[in-house]
Amino acid sequence: MAEITVYGAPWCPDCKRSKQFLAQHRVDFKWVDIDQDQAGLQLVERLQQGGRTIPTIVFGEGDFLLEPSDEELAQKLGLSLQADRAFYDVAIVGGGPAGLAAAIYAAREGMDAIVIDKSALGGQSGVTERIDNYPGFPEGIGGADLAERFVAQARRYLVELLPAVSVAEIRSEGEDVVLSLGTGQEVAAHAVILATGSSYRRLGVPGEDDLIGAGVHYCATCDGPFYKGAEELMVIGGGNSALEEGLFLTQFAQRIRVLQRGPELTASRLLQDKVLNHPQFSVHTNVEVLELQGQSRLEGVVARSVETGEEFRWNPAAAFVFIGLDPNTQFVKGAVTLDDRGFIQADAMFQTSLDGVFVAGDVREGSTKQLGSAVGDGIAALLAVRRYLQDHHHLAEIV
Repeated sequence: MAEITVYGAPWCPDCKRSKQFLAQHRVDFKWVDIDQDQAGLQLVERLQQGGRTIPTIVFGEGDFLLEPSDEELAQKLGLSLQADRAFYDVAIVGGGPAGLAAAIYAAREGMDAIVIDKSALGGQSGVTERIDNYPGFPEGIGGADLAERFVAQARRYLVELLPAVSVAEIRSEGEDVVLSLGTGQEVAAHAVILATGSSYRRLGVPGEDDLIGAGVHYCATCDGPFYKGAEELMVIGGGNSALEEGLFLTQFAQRIRVLQRGPELTASRLLQDKVLNHPQFSVHTNVEVLELQGQSRLEGVVARSVETGEEFRWNPAAAFVFIGLDPNTQFVKGAVTLDDRGFIQADAMFQTSLDGVFVAGDVREGSTKQLGSAVGDGIAALLAVRRYLQDHHHLAEIV
């Protein structure tokens, strides 16, 4: 295969994802950190006519991809994106902690399982700089390292893993469930676990994508401790999550500045009272963010009054964005019941409205959106699948 060079920066989550994907598929590549390599930065800017979108992945023949999805990268590399078989005992959609935990337990139960993920395996944990709140790692652990451990354990049990393949549609067919893949292939299973997670909603303003992980974050409990001793941290959003995370951040910074686009905070009255009476908080309503400035680190936040048009510029050490979560459920709309925000509804046994289809992790309505809980969800959902297969007389076929 022609030589491949990945131009990026260590703080860039999409760079980590692409590097992880190439490594998982044993594709050799050269890594160039454009923060340290001036010639590399100049090449990136030349290819993009002044732009700095990363990762920029350059191939030996001279063409390149800018911030590609794993599916786009796999297609470019000509990788095989086919499932080994047409039928499985359980198909798990989503290769994050919930999906991989379910797969490990499925293999231990003697079930033939496949994990299908539209991106690289490991989910959000795989592109998180450091995880300090996962039990068993008192000194913390790098997100990529933890994700690799999940994947290695699944491989040890010979679980079939199919990254870089999306699921386009899900439907019931007799007593089984059929998944239509983005590649055109169809895979059927006695049961399916949906563990596709959710994505933090972004502001969509200039500078945001380039600064994710470098001063722009979406999880205070994950990344807040890195700013211990900071003079100021910013929270963007005014709901329960924003204020709860803001209160958490008070242990690291002298001042927490809250920006809310609407005319008032939307969190519960108890949380509002706590924040508005807290000496470390400064709250601004009717303020919208226009731009996040900085090269390799966040250097400034430009905002504007919705009422007067007056512009402001603040210089927090980091900005934490809490404006909601978007569940990854586009492909199941119309197939399973969703709540008004698009999360998948399920009963106490993790069963969705479609027979044989279960849900686990962040995509489940009411989930905590925490790594440890996602792992527990995946295990509980798999045990519910086991009971389902026993009740439907499928278990005799797999033990």
